[in-house]
Amino acid sequence: MSYATQFHTNITVELQYQGLLERAIITTLTTVLCCVFLFINGTMLFTLRSKPVFYETSRYILLYNLLLADTAQLVQSQVLYLLAAYRIKLTYPVCGFLSLFANLVTVVSPLTLVVMSLERYVAVCYPLRHATIITIRSTGVAIIVVWAFSSLSLLIRIFLLLNFPFDELDSLLMNDFCSAVAMLLGPLADDYDQAYTCILFVSAGVAIISSYIGVMVAARSASADKASAQKARNTLLLHLVQLGLSLFSTMFNPLLAALSRILSRIVLVRIVNFFYVCIVISPRCLSALIYGLRDQTIKPILMYYLCCRPSQG
Repeated sequence: MSYATQFHTNITVELQYQGLLERAIITTLTTVLCCVFLFINGTMLFTLRSKPVFYETSRYILLYNLLLADTAQLVQSQVLYLLAAYRIKLTYPVCGFLSLFANLVTVVSPLTLVVMSLERYVAVCYPLRHATIITIRSTGVAIIVVWAFSSLSLLIRIFLLLNFPFDELDSLLMNDFCSAVAMLLGPLADDYDQAYTCILFVSAGVAIISSYIGVMVAARSASADKASAQKARNTLLLHLVQLGLSLFSTMFNPLLAALSRILSRIVLVRIVNFFYVCIVISPRCLSALIYGLRDQTIKPILMYYLCCRPSQG
């Protein structure tokens, strides 16, 4: 059993030290914050389907795919958080379904960021060929490949789960609260999860950094559009920040496992709540805020809908 898995078991006991009133206040606050982020993401998704320019432009189609994955992660994370906070245990099949769904959309986000970075690289470095290379068709194919690659990882995880001897358990009801860590049943599943996460984020990081370097080199040429190159560089830097936050969220349990050695139980539980808001919930709304406020095509329409004004047709 990995140290992160041992920590997951211990935190179940530590949650008993959190008073009912404090737990109710914290879960209410996180739920309200989650609902606010869901409203922003939902409005952004609606905005990206409100005008032909959005569903006929590759970068907006990719943004929609990224937001869809982030919104699904947001909903799934909050559901599991509430189940854990109120000590509601699930059966292994139900928890396995929720965890596998979480793994699916978690992989989609960084892969979509890679495709979005490559699209910006082509736009700056090959502006005359951009319309030929980055078409609606090629964008659709890229999205299908992203989901197919994510589904392949899902199938491997299902195979690892099926190899676990569930028939030897007294009951299918879980002893701990449901989470992705709780479903790492056996050392092979744990090793696969760590190796896959490492390969995924290292590969995504290399792709985005390479795109950034390519844009920087192209920006120095005399024929380059300086304003477009500068904007692309800033976008790629934001993609790196988003990738870093996604990576940080996968380190949630190992980080808390290390802190559990030096902190008291009640302090650790409060840190769990704080980290949950900062590195699990908040990054899921980052894409909507970044693009909603930076993109001058999206911003006026997004603000119009956020203010709940009726559409004028």
